[in-house]
Amino acid sequence: MEGELLAISGPRVCERFPLGAAETRIGRAPHSAIFLDEPGVAWDHCAVQPLEGRYRLLDRRTGTGTFVNGKRISEHTLEPGDQVSIGETVLLYREEHAEHSGTHPAGTQSGTSTPQTLLRTCALQFLFRALASSQSPSASRVVEAQLLRLIGDLAPVTGGAVLLGRDTAELRAASESREPASAGMPAQDLSTLSERVCRDGPVAEAGTGYVAVPLYVRGAIAGLIAAHFPQRESARLDEHADTLAAIATLGAVALEAVREVERLNTEKALLIERLDGAGPHSGIVGTSAALQKLMQMVKRVAASDVSVLLLGESGTGKEMVARAIYESSPRAGRAFVAINCAALTETLLESELFGHEKGAFTGAASQKKGKLEMAEGGTVFLDEIGELAAPLQAKLLRVLQQREFERVGGTRTLKLDLRLIAATNRDLAAEVRRGAFREDLYHRLNVVALQLPALRDRSEDIPALAAHFLERAAARCARRVRGISPGAMAHLTAYPWPGNVRELENAIERAVVLGQSEMLLAEDLPETVLDAPAPQAPGALQASVTDVKRQLILRAWEESGGDYKLAAAKLNIHPNSLIRLIRTLGLRESLK
Repeated sequence: MEGELLAISGPRVCERFPLGAAETRIGRAPHSAIFLDEPGVAWDHCAVQPLEGRYRLLDRRTGTGTFVNGKRISEHTLEPGDQVSIGETVLLYREEHAEHSGTHPAGTQSGTSTPQTLLRTCALQFLFRALASSQSPSASRVVEAQLLRLIGDLAPVTGGAVLLGRDTAELRAASESREPASAGMPAQDLSTLSERVCRDGPVAEAGTGYVAVPLYVRGAIAGLIAAHFPQRESARLDEHADTLAAIATLGAVALEAVREVERLNTEKALLIERLDGAGPHSGIVGTSAALQKLMQMVKRVAASDVSVLLLGESGTGKEMVARAIYESSPRAGRAFVAINCAALTETLLESELFGHEKGAFTGAASQKKGKLEMAEGGTVFLDEIGELAAPLQAKLLRVLQQREFERVGGTRTLKLDLRLIAATNRDLAAEVRRGAFREDLYHRLNVVALQLPALRDRSEDIPALAAHFLERAAARCARRVRGISPGAMAHLTAYPWPGNVRELENAIERAVVLGQSEMLLAEDLPETVLDAPAPQAPGALQASVTDVKRQLILRAWEESGGDYKLAAAKLNIHPNSLIRLIRTLGLRESLK
């Protein structure tokens, strides 16, 4: 009998420590067989000693103690599956046997106790999570080897592999990247097994001794476990397949947990970017002269507390510029409150801005603080300020002049310390001339006015913006999109974008949702973008590709007698894609 300790948690996770005929010392001493340099570990913490064919764990009377399966011990004879906790490190005790005496229900060996079975289950799930989270091929190989050793405790395998991948191509790539005959299974055999598992499900071959079972996460293939059994086990392959299927179920649970964490981390990053930003100019993308001039002005006005009026068309990113001013200002780190003045009625907006006292109106069951009060010490951004009703304009003017206000229905005057940034897509000077906006409020807001350029005036920023939005949309939609095709980019740069940056972002997200290839294609774009004047081909190669597309569509159209659904079937594309291609390639007149 040979024993070993496997680190399943802590700084030395996934490392193996064989136990031999001599004493194995554990501690912070440099000469320790298992060196643990971490808080809570003594210089000579504990030792494992061979005793009558078994191994005995001895604590060296340390202050922090040595724990086995959650209980502090001074002396303990190790059993397979025991978990030894020392400081932050957890070591799993395992035994190797020259031959397996056979498997038993649920994949456990004869005499295995329920606690040991639970410990093995935990170890399997831990290792599957480690494999799914591994960031390097070398670490993956170490974790996979430990998984196969643990599987070997449950079934008499002579070789095997654990592959992760979401389809046949990924599994084939994973099998081909392994070393030749890795773990006793040639890469070619693994590749063949991968294709069969993806196509047919579990595989058990009495002739070769191969058994392979899939791992499913939410109904989709996520990987497989493959194993080779000796010839003497050929009559029991179905039983062994059941054991591997049970292990695969545990692995699937672990993989689903890892993917859920990845999804939550992605959502968290997007929320942080949206709510707090990741830097002074987070989300503002581009290098055009117009944008650089604007950002220079942002940097200059951010240092003071003057009111800023942002002017520009809808969708030009006024709130992002407001956040950039806030994040570069001395008030960064305090509250940033954004209010859309056009989104609420006059009564609701007054309560939203200034708050109200209990009983101020029907339904006011308690006192409520307004957004201005909540932003004390920070910055308030009033979007669509031109939509503000006349009574609220007067109240806002007092806030700007006196830095004080009263809640709705209240009599107590409250002082305010905040900075105001306003934005509008209207011509406020014209609104003042026709009497729709207070002149005194306009002058209070218009201390510094920044004009945001329309996207058509900085078209050189479109490729960078499109790539930025593509990355974000692909993450949100969990799609792998490598980039934007030259044809699609030509349409993007040719379109005038009346909705500015917001319209571009929506167009890219729509294309990611509807697209089917790893590249964003022209036919994935909205019809309004495609109906714009056709852009020039970016080069001879693109022109050749376009000509081939035209010829194939014309031939399929003729062969189908003008039936676009039949023509789409001949081209092996969706009818909607064919209609988009006809429009994109300017074939309408040719097909009449």
